[in-house]
Amino acid sequence: MDRTRRRITATLLLGAAAAPVAGLSLTGCGNGGAGDGTAPGPSDAVPGPLPGPKSAPSPAVVYRSRRPGILPAGGGPADPALLDDALGSAVARAAGEASAVDGFRRLFGPRDVVGIKINALAGRAMSARPEVVSRITRWLQAAGVPARQVVIFERDERELLRAGFPPNHGGGGVRVIGADGDYTFWRRDWGPSSSRFTRILADEMTALINVGVLKDGGEAGVAVGMKNWYGVIHNPQQCHDDGCHPFIAHLAAYPLIRDRLRLTIVDGLTAQCHGGPMLSPRWTWNWGGFLVSTDPVALDAVAWQTLEARRQEVGLPTLAAEGRTPKWIAEGARIGLGQADVAKVAIEDV
Repeated sequence: MDRTRRRITATLLLGAAAAPVAGLSLTGCGNGGAGDGTAPGPSDAVPGPLPGPKSAPSPAVVYRSRRPGILPAGGGPADPALLDDALGSAVARAAGEASAVDGFRRLFGPRDVVGIKINALAGRAMSARPEVVSRITRWLQAAGVPARQVVIFERDERELLRAGFPPNHGGGGVRVIGADGDYTFWRRDWGPSSSRFTRILADEMTALINVGVLKDGGEAGVAVGMKNWYGVIHNPQQCHDDGCHPFIAHLAAYPLIRDRLRLTIVDGLTAQCHGGPMLSPRWTWNWGGFLVSTDPVALDAVAWQTLEARRQEVGLPTLAAEGRTPKWIAEGARIGLGQADVAKVAIEDV
C-alpha cells in the first residue's frame, strides 16, 4: 500500500473511531459531496494560540489612503513611491505604529504562519494587484516572519495565474497556493451552513490578512472584504440565497477565520461600482487608494458607502433600489463581528 493510501486509510479509521464533536455536521445550505463526515479527523486539529498576537487600535476605525496620480492615466503598474506611501501609511495607522514594518511586527510574530487570502476571481484587471501583495509580503519578512511562513492563497491556481500570481508550492520564498479541491475531509458547521475548509488554512495558518478589492458583488451587493472568505470553503455556490444573507457574516465569524484575522486590506487602485464580481470595464474607475481596518464589518460598510457614492455619480440606482442591499453587513454587527453603522465608524484619511 503506498504512502498516500496509508494516510487516507489511517484518517478514515481514526475518524470512524471518533465520537461526534459539536461544530461539525452534515447540515448546511445544500447537500454536500459524498464522503463528508460528522466528526473531526486528524487534519482538522486547529493549532493552539501562539505567543504574540497583539491588540491594535479601536476596531471601529477605517483608514482611507488615496494618492492622486498613483495609477498612470493610460494604465499600467502603480507608481512605486506613491504605492509604498499609500499602502504603508494605512497599514501603519491601522496597527497603531509609525511604519508598515513596525505595524506588522506588532500584529504578527516570528512563529506565525501568515495566510494572505487574495481575491483573484476576476483576472488581472479586477483582482488584488501583485505589486500590492508583494509589498505586504516584503513588510512581513522585514517584521521577522520567515518567507516560507507567508502563504498567498486562493481557491484555484488558474485564478492565481490569471491574476498574476504564479503558484509556488515547494520552492524557496513565499508560497503561492491554490486549494484546487484540497479541503478538509470533515465538514464544519458555521451556523447557516457547513463546509469543508481549505486544508492549508485549517492545518497550518495561525494568522490571516484578507486582501480584497473595491468592487460590486452582484447579488451580494458588494464583494469587498468579508465575501472574500467564500474562497476558503468547498461549497460557496450553495450560499448565495437571499443575496448571501446571512451566510457571509456567519462564515467570517467562524473561529477558524475570526480568531486568526489580524487585518483587512482593500485594494481600491481600480474599483468597480456595477456588474461585479467579474470584470465589467464600463463600470471601473481609478479610485486610487486603499481601505484598511482591523474591523471587517466597518470596512465593508465604508466600502459599500464608497460604491454607492460612485453609483450616484454615474447615474445608477442604489443597491437597495435594485434589490441588492448587502443585508449581511448588518448581520455581522448583530452577531458581534464589528460595526456596521457608518455613522459610528471613524474614517481617517492618511
